[in-house]
Amino acid sequence: MGVLADFPRAHDVFRQVDLPTLEAFARFDTAFAEGREPLGAEDDLRVFGRWAQLRLSLGQDGGHDHDERVLRLTRFVEEADIPWTVGDVEFLWSVAHGLMTWAHTDYAELYRVPLAATRCLGYADRRRILEWTPEWLRRYHRPAWDVLHGQLEEVLTEPPEHGPAGMVRNVLWDCDDVARLLAEEYGPRLADPEALPLLRHWNTARSAKPSDRWLKTAATLLTPEAAALVREILTLVTAHREKRIDHRADNGYEWTTTVFLHERTAVPVRGMVWTCALIDEPWVTSLLGDVALTCGTGIGGSGANCRSEMLANAAVNILARRGGLETVAPLARLQTKVRKKTVLAGVARTLDAVAEQAGLSREQLLDRTVPDFGLGPDGVREERIGDYRVRLCADGPALRFVNTAGKVLKTAPQAIRADPVLAEIKTTLKELKQALPAERFRLERALAEERMWRWRQVTEFLLDHPVTGLYARNLIWQILQGPAGIPVRTADGWELTDPQGRRIQPYPGTPVLLWHPIHASAEEVRAWRDHLLERGIRQPYKQAFREVYLLTPAEEATGTFSNRFAGHVLRYGQAKALLNQRGWTDLSIGHWDYECGGDQGEAVKKLAGWQARWGMNVVGDAEADGWGTASFCAGEQIAFHRAEDAPGRYDYGHREGVSLTEVPPLVLSEVLRDADLAVGVASVGLDERAVGGHEDYWHSYGFGELTETAKTRRDALARLLPRLRIADRAELTDRFLRVRGDLRTYKIHLGSGNILMEPNDAYLCIVPGHDRDAASVFLPFEEDGGMLSVILSKAFLLAGDAAITDPSITRQLTG
Repeated sequence: MGVLADFPRAHDVFRQVDLPTLEAFARFDTAFAEGREPLGAEDDLRVFGRWAQLRLSLGQDGGHDHDERVLRLTRFVEEADIPWTVGDVEFLWSVAHGLMTWAHTDYAELYRVPLAATRCLGYADRRRILEWTPEWLRRYHRPAWDVLHGQLEEVLTEPPEHGPAGMVRNVLWDCDDVARLLAEEYGPRLADPEALPLLRHWNTARSAKPSDRWLKTAATLLTPEAAALVREILTLVTAHREKRIDHRADNGYEWTTTVFLHERTAVPVRGMVWTCALIDEPWVTSLLGDVALTCGTGIGGSGANCRSEMLANAAVNILARRGGLETVAPLARLQTKVRKKTVLAGVARTLDAVAEQAGLSREQLLDRTVPDFGLGPDGVREERIGDYRVRLCADGPALRFVNTAGKVLKTAPQAIRADPVLAEIKTTLKELKQALPAERFRLERALAEERMWRWRQVTEFLLDHPVTGLYARNLIWQILQGPAGIPVRTADGWELTDPQGRRIQPYPGTPVLLWHPIHASAEEVRAWRDHLLERGIRQPYKQAFREVYLLTPAEEATGTFSNRFAGHVLRYGQAKALLNQRGWTDLSIGHWDYECGGDQGEAVKKLAGWQARWGMNVVGDAEADGWGTASFCAGEQIAFHRAEDAPGRYDYGHREGVSLTEVPPLVLSEVLRDADLAVGVASVGLDERAVGGHEDYWHSYGFGELTETAKTRRDALARLLPRLRIADRAELTDRFLRVRGDLRTYKIHLGSGNILMEPNDAYLCIVPGHDRDAASVFLPFEEDGGMLSVILSKAFLLAGDAAITDPSITRQLTG
């Protein structure tokens, strides 16, 4: 029988055998059966070697009585000078593993040819091919491991003449860019006799947490030089990003993988993280926070998964072990960026433990532990370096350089670029840039959750703080069941001032919270919006201009769910990223396992004791997406549950939500606002070029009725238009900003930013760009999904359409 007769058709060997090889196998089989020498002068030794390995098969019942002729073949192949390829070696190991699992127990013979062929390859290829083999044999096939482990170690271990880099590769291998850098750049230091034992010890960090015994051993091996290496290497990891790797098999099959850190690299890096528990230096806490942030966020910096959950959890665990108030700031940053529940659970436990130790709630703890980065009350820190003054400014944030003449320079002068003080300030700037969005997010969360403070707490921890105060001083604060105002600093302390100029100074113990327009009259909301524009007050997020979503008759009719954002077709990646930023989790859908609902899922958000669930399903052509993660999704119903009664993660649609009349109006409004923001940013109705078969939806959304977000945008534009240079050329209609140019008149939709040209409503495609006039327009809030700025930019451009020179636009204007 032929050598492939015993192998199941699903075995890997069949995917690696082409027709010419099958024909060669048949010739060898015939010659062998007839007692002739199977190898001819014209035959390929590589193909013959594959055949000889297959000849070791005794069928699926196994045994070890190999024909002596077969053993002579394998010994010949072992000793022959054969130019083996990576594909050949992978084939040989696949056959050997298959035979070994069929109870072929003559392990030395089974692996004779694979081991000999492996020796012909470089060490990188050897390790890639044998990546999991040693551990697999050791765990599950111990008799084979007992026979082979010495030879496996020999083919995977580089000789001493390869120097320090080889010594490091023997521990770390070279499975990713970080491992290669550690071998090539850090090899001499890591291979030093005082450091190498610690490197080997780091490579044993294979449990979830370090044992006391592990830490005790690490403490005996730790030296000042090793501590410096830990700092440098972990800093390297925080700057490292994932990489896409293209693969191609010998049979032409191609595929791509995305790799952050290989497990063989992540394990010793985890050992370095654990070692931070033994290092009492000021840099440790912030560096652990950076490691957790880099590893805890998803591919590309967002998403519900982690680049390395292993390392993120390790860093959080060591922060928990260290404890203390200095751990709060890095943990708070993780709460704003990381979406993986297991990591967030560790962060929450650590914050709660620190808060309990301090006798505070978690939010009170965060209030008290926001770092000030050395900034003064005005949000500026100034250092003198040589003849220059360097200012670190929270507003921006940015570094500014001032020379002896008082002139502000755009970049750092050459004379001070290598100064260590400047390096420290740059590090502080990086940390400040991370802290600012975390504080803005925290204040917006407090608005949505109606968090309460005492006035003395607001002034001490928020208004007077150089970081948090940058945002808190531009928000509207309200005395509980009383008046509201913007904070104003006076000689006697902080007061609240309303749009009419009335001032009130709350008592230190007065309960206050952030004002929300859902509790205000339309007249009060209009007054605040006018006041912000008149005084040039830019809020860190929409507060006075915040959209309010009240229960509609249609939602009262559906009872337990809202269909307000059902049917919208969204770019899945954009929608998921935005929802993740807004605190939603669990959304994961794609073209997999349709029978088990892989194309359906839910985004989940917890808010003020409630859980909202927004259903999503995959839409579009599966083949266009490569049968992977979806390109497009469609929104479904939004339902609400009390947090204690909420369904499990995968319990899609199997438990009815509560009546929407029971949901607090503010919770309902904030959840629907998030959904509207996702639609406003990710809808395919925003761009005709990416419609992908959704033309009807594109037209209905791109030019249809306005959502609440678009209505708020219209209200802002109504206040802005009289102040603009193009005021005499622009007017607002119910859904459009109508702009009169010299060549044509244009209608810019206030929801999508799409443009129609009068008189025939021809569509005009303009890629959003930067307009100097639009950029100079004061906006009373920092976030709008960018759409308000886009609309203004298009309006300024089209008001002067006669000056447009871009041929992609002029062709449309004159066509």
